[in-house]
Amino acid sequence: MTDQKPRVGVVGLGAMGLGMARSLRTAGYDIGVHDLRPGPATGFAREGGTAFPSPGELAATVDVLVSVVVNSAQTEQVLFGADGAARRLRPGAVFVMCSTVDPVWSAELGSRLADLGLLYLDAPVSGGAVRAAAGELAMMTSGAPEAYALAGPVLEAMSATVHRLGDEAGLGSRVKVINQLLAGVHIAAAAEAMALGIKAGVPAETLYEVITHSAGNSWMFENRMAHVLAGDYTPLSAVDIFVKDLGIVLDSARPERFPLPLAATAHQMFLQAAASGLGGEDDSAVIKIFPGIDLPKPEDG
Repeated sequence: MTDQKPRVGVVGLGAMGLGMARSLRTAGYDIGVHDLRPGPATGFAREGGTAFPSPGELAATVDVLVSVVVNSAQTEQVLFGADGAARRLRPGAVFVMCSTVDPVWSAELGSRLADLGLLYLDAPVSGGAVRAAAGELAMMTSGAPEAYALAGPVLEAMSATVHRLGDEAGLGSRVKVINQLLAGVHIAAAAEAMALGIKAGVPAETLYEVITHSAGNSWMFENRMAHVLAGDYTPLSAVDIFVKDLGIVLDSARPERFPLPLAATAHQMFLQAAASGLGGEDDSAVIKIFPGIDLPKPEDG
């Protein structure tokens, strides 16, 4: 790490966070990490980096703390829980929040951190685990110019595109909510289309080949239906994530009395999958809610 590079920490080493931490290390940052599970943090440390036993101990060593946890409740724990980061970050340090959360909550968090003398970037991400590991995420960010001045190079090291959406905390989360509306609806529609094709007797591989070269294709169809073809529901992004994210989408529109019929239907599909015991499986497992279809098995893919 050179004198010009800020000290960076990453909290949350799931599929996204681990890839982001590795991208930062590849870019020449000396990275400290923390995860509630000891395995990912110690594994990262063996590759090159430092594992810390708590968010607070990590926060005390860094200029920029990147949080890649699941939701607002976990972010609260990172910042304000036992040995949380908020009281141990130095004044002027930047907290980068990469989770999908309610935009109102994100804006309020920015104010709470400002009261502690800390800078905040509302910076949810999109792109999946593969792009996270390659440093090719899209980041939907908003925050004060001072926060970008310190953390801007850190964001760029983790992403292909950093969208700077304004100075107001919460703007990044507003755009991420819209992205998740589309992502969830596209996955649900892809699953419905594939299920109908299988029920109609079209071989799944044939349908996938045709659709991915036709106007009906989408990034989500191409990506997630490949999981279905392989019979592999290892959770890169779980069903439960879209139960949460589409719930946030619907909640954000409710105060405006704004109708979201497609998002509501997709949310019910993911809820049905979760209620059937599929919440921890890959979000493509929403296809399993359709009756009477013979899905590809792992040995068939």
